[in-house]
Amino acid sequence: MAVTKSAHHKIHVKKGDVVMVITGKDAGKRGKILAVDLKKGRIVVEKINLVKRHTKPSQAMPQGGIVEQEAAINSSNVMLYCSECKSVTRRSIKLTDSGKVRVCKKCGVNLPDSK
Repeated sequence: MAVTKSAHHKIHVKKGDVVMVITGKDAGKRGKILAVDLKKGRIVVEKINLVKRHTKPSQAMPQGGIVEQEAAINSSNVMLYCSECKSVTRRSIKLTDSGKVRVCKKCGVNLPDSK
């Protein structure tokens, strides 16, 4: 019996974080992370990478029609946004009495805990 190892990508952001897109068609836009897919290394950011989806009529949507929704992008295309320095930043981990805290590399302010 072969043992399979589940491949998970290490992602530098969490659900609920505010990020800025640094590359692609939506470069420069900011948004909140709605979903994270660890297996594929992709994230869904609100109002970023909008695609049109053709839907059949259903009970929830009797009209059907064309719906705009967010599609996933690679997590490497975004950077964490610090509201204190008003710019993109990397994060570092600081150990405190209450545990690990994420800190902005540029200004040293605690990044808001998501969720």
